[in-house]
Amino acid sequence: MFASLEHHRITGIEHAFDVLNDSRTDRQPVKRRQPPIPDEHRFSVNPPAEPPAETGTARHEPARGAPIFVDLTPAAFRAHLPQLLSVYVAAMKYPRGTESHRAPMWSEHAGRTGWQAVTVALPEDPGTFVGIAYGYRGDPHQWWNQQVRTGMRHTGKSREYIDSVLGDYFELTELHVRPDTQGLGLGRSLLYRLLRDRTERTVLLSTPEVPGEDNRAWRLYRRFGFVDVVRRFVFTGDARPFAVLGRTLPLEPHLAPPASTGPS
Repeated sequence: MFASLEHHRITGIEHAFDVLNDSRTDRQPVKRRQPPIPDEHRFSVNPPAEPPAETGTARHEPARGAPIFVDLTPAAFRAHLPQLLSVYVAAMKYPRGTESHRAPMWSEHAGRTGWQAVTVALPEDPGTFVGIAYGYRGDPHQWWNQQVRTGMRHTGKSREYIDSVLGDYFELTELHVRPDTQGLGLGRSLLYRLLRDRTERTVLLSTPEVPGEDNRAWRLYRRFGFVDVVRRFVFTGDARPFAVLGRTLPLEPHLAPPASTGPS
């Protein structure tokens, strides 16, 4: 599962991600608790079963057999980078050694404004993370923002529209679940947990194009209401075509995962 953390129109809507016509333009910011303060596209160390305060805090006592979700602080995220990057490499099917190239970038991301990360472990092996999701508040000076802006401009979008999409967004930078633990609803729970309290107006991500949008990542994003912003875009330094997807926030309540796979 991939985000960055991987042609659809809605009948009757000229553009499915037309935030300019969003009636919620003037809504008041959602009040939320402050999250612990990011590869621009978008493991095994053994942390304790119940991590101490300096490594993150679990928001609830998991029921027997339920996945264990942990919100990481920047320090904990950096401390567990080898394990988290192993999940990333396995999920993306990248060659071993990719971890060392990504580690400095992920570490730098953890210092960005609005950064937030959620991990998950299974109850039978609570010391091993099997999923990771993180992101941060988008900014015009960031490389990914500039790339997406270029892609939107090349597809004929107006400057006003581009500014409306990129003016206030959360970048879902990474969302990955270890392949042998996919299909358990962990990706859905990670995505919901990461986005449910965000106060930005929209959330954006990029994911590799696949034929027929036929993989778990695409199905998850469509289920969550993500729509096309740019399709078949090639980021500088990567020959693969990507889709940039987005949706408005906040999330709808019906997207909450079942209690057995994550918090509501």
